[in-house]
Amino acid sequence: MNKKLFALAIISAASAASAQSSLTLYGVVDASVESIKADDSVTRVSSDNLASSRFGLKGTEDLGGGLKALFNLEASLKTDTGAADSTRFFGRQAWVGLSGGFGELRLGRTDSSIGALAGNTGILGAQDYDDFKIAKTLAGDKYRRVDNSITYFLPKLVNGLTAQVQYSAQFNGSEIAGNKTGRLYGLNAQYAAGGFGAGAAYLEAKTNNVGGKDKSALAYLSYDFSVAKVTGYYNRNASATLEGARELFGARFDVPLGNAFALQASVSRARDYGDERTDADSTIVALKGIYSLSKRTSVYALATTVSNGDNANIKVGSSAPTLTDGERASGFALGVSHKF
Repeated sequence: MNKKLFALAIISAASAASAQSSLTLYGVVDASVESIKADDSVTRVSSDNLASSRFGLKGTEDLGGGLKALFNLEASLKTDTGAADSTRFFGRQAWVGLSGGFGELRLGRTDSSIGALAGNTGILGAQDYDDFKIAKTLAGDKYRRVDNSITYFLPKLVNGLTAQVQYSAQFNGSEIAGNKTGRLYGLNAQYAAGGFGAGAAYLEAKTNNVGGKDKSALAYLSYDFSVAKVTGYYNRNASATLEGARELFGARFDVPLGNAFALQASVSRARDYGDERTDADSTIVALKGIYSLSKRTSVYALATTVSNGDNANIKVGSSAPTLTDGERASGFALGVSHKF
């Protein structure tokens, strides 16, 4: 079925190309050999460790008078098996919208307002070796993207400033009629000028009909000193699935070494509180080395380690082995990533 849907999408896109101002087929293919250690160790070929493997279609049509129609359809895949990443065909992006002097309006499945900041590899990052994913933050995991969204990007009022607001009636594709379960609200704002950057985001979602809510707030500050870019960040998450509340705060350092090689290092602390547990903190240290063979192809090495408190068991990587509370977890990967 997926093959037929893919063929239909390509044929439809090709037939519509003449009616579009622009139509782009794009994607990423990423695979690595990784070794993950928890209570046991596993070595395997894995997908998505530097960037998520995907293919997508995006386009715009000039409607005149500064008004444009635009769309984005993006599907994920697993390079190690060739399988679709989920039961959704276009599980990463599936929206259509309009842009003009009023700003931009998108309707459909897209990044959440807070997930867009957490998953931006130029600022933070939410891949399997990144702390936002490892710590299971709402911004980097559960609410990385949302269904049924209405997302409005404000027009540019100040150079360097961007902002958006978002609403969803069914953030996970379902809603219980009459009690607003499944509704989500979000917003973000970012500012960049010279070497300085700052951003903040908030998300709130109703998870049940007895007042249950997921809430997440994220803020970061960065400055590019040319020889290195330094970013500090703080993320607070409140959810019944996170033992009450989880904080993640840390610093990231991006160091370019020549025109082709870049080194990235980060250290962060994940802290749980709001229950009766003690010593539930984890320290996450991550290193990345990326060498660009061309504008499209890179080779990379990743190494992440997690030191867990006596009542914490945060692991590295997807489908990792089980981990006993208080034990150390680690992951190492060597891979290739190609963009087209």
